Amino acid sequence: MPRPLILLALVVALALGLLGYAFLEARRDPIVRQANISLPGWPKGARPVRVVLISDIHAGTVATMPARLVRIVSQINALAPDLVLIAGDFTPGHDPIDAATVTAALAPLKALRAQLGVLAVPGNHDHWTGLGAVRVALESAGVRLLANEAVALGPLSIGGVDDDYSRHARTGQVASAARRLPGARLIFTHSPDIAPQLPPDFPLLLSGHTHCGQAVIPFYGSLDPVSRYQDRYRCGIIREGGRTVIVTAGIGGSLPLRLNAPPDLWLLTLGE
Repeated sequence: MPRPLILLALVVALALGLLGYAFLEARRDPIVRQANISLPGWPKGARPVRVVLISDIHAGTVATMPARLVRIVSQINALAPDLVLIAGDFTPGHDPIDAATVTAALAPLKALRAQLGVLAVPGNHDHWTGLGAVRVALESAGVRLLANEAVALGPLSIGGVDDDYSRHARTGQVASAARRLPGARLIFTHSPDIAPQLPPDFPLLLSGHTHCGQAVIPFYGSLDPVSRYQDRYRCGIIREGGRTVIVTAGIGGSLPLRLNAPPDLWLLTLGE
């Protein structure tokens, strides 16, 4: 066989192998990452709260079929969280999806068990595919959707900011509402890009959206950052001054491929 054909065959084989690996990585069970976070204003005598943060389910794709979501829900329940926060993007793509389809795809979330409940915020795909349908599906699953709202749960004052990427975030409005509630403050949202605009009295931001880069090339970074700050808030724990930003890789994706950015979820122990 001529040398150019041999080289071409090797390149094709390498590309197919890389795609196969990226497909398998997108469908793997999420890695559980853990952190202990001290929050100012923690009520005296209140016990620590175990919070699971997940994001980017994108239910209904080949990466997040119902059987995998059932398995992930069981994985979360085994962590015995007090509270589950879901940081948006329940649906994939851009085209409208009817409520019945979304409800069926998200039905496994009904089995989530957390004493303080399960909260969610919208993501950009939820707005693109139809937030009304997503809201119906989440209500059916017993998940409370916060869209620029705040709620007090246990020792926490939690602000749920709507998605910044699709220009629905009202960060100042949520901060004002959260200040009127008792408890140590945190904000959760879909895109981490609101971090530089957060007031200093909100020391913790939890988010998703970036998929931790989805395809990350060593010594280069992510191929397609979905942030106006490039890779500044790409993944994991980012500490800036007195603020901690935690960005989860999420568990799904509209594109069922991941490279050096495996699915993950966070188990956070919040306390004084």
